[in-house]
Amino acid sequence: MLTKNEITKNWLPRYTGMPLEEFGDYILLTNFGNYVRRFAEIFDCKIYGEDRAMQAASNSAGLTIINYGIGSSNAATIMDLLAAVVPEAVLFLGKCGGLKKSTEIGHFILPIAAIRGEGTSDDYFPPEVPALPSFKLHKFVSDKILAHGVDYRTGVIYTTNRRVWEHDQVFHQRLHDMTCIGIDMETATLFIVGHANAIAHGALLLVSDVPVTPDGVKTEESDKKVTADWVDLHLQIGIEAMTELGQKGEQIKHFRY
Repeated sequence: MLTKNEITKNWLPRYTGMPLEEFGDYILLTNFGNYVRRFAEIFDCKIYGEDRAMQAASNSAGLTIINYGIGSSNAATIMDLLAAVVPEAVLFLGKCGGLKKSTEIGHFILPIAAIRGEGTSDDYFPPEVPALPSFKLHKFVSDKILAHGVDYRTGVIYTTNRRVWEHDQVFHQRLHDMTCIGIDMETATLFIVGHANAIAHGALLLVSDVPVTPDGVKTEESDKKVTADWVDLHLQIGIEAMTELGQKGEQIKHFRY
């Protein structure tokens, strides 16, 4: 295998267990196996890759969901591998930590940009290149959020490779100085590697904790409550936005320049 295309066409089924012809034109990405299981229940479809690094399922309307794991390196991997099927659009349904008083647990965030604090994206573009979503994709998501009668926030997400930082007050101050609305481990990477592969991309993030407060650090118990209260709506908004996008067939990629 000498070309990127040859590698990705071999590796996408290898990582997910799903044949290339089963992938839809519209992709939902997540970090959580329960999102894939819920999707499969809704559409009565098969889950691939339960013995692989990633799990995936597709419905009959051309929508696929993939649990790619956690962290920026996995995020970069899946966005590179998806070049094998050239999807029309990719939407990340992730969780993040809220960093402002206006971002409480259960709020949705549509990031207008992400700060590249993870390092992985430096392998794709110089630091000066901003990590941005595809605006038109976010418009579809915004419409669906409002259709469900809930509000959302916009702002900049800080993406980091560092998992255990909640105790570090110096890092807290840095986040405060950058005026970020939330923090996660993948958004900037997904945006940059999507840009590198000319894949339209976006993210709908669910605030699952408020880690800059002593009693706001995520625990197993608190995450179970977030899952019970909000995950179905999170997934449903993603499904509806991507399904409508597919039905309308609108071009959402940025113009080349």
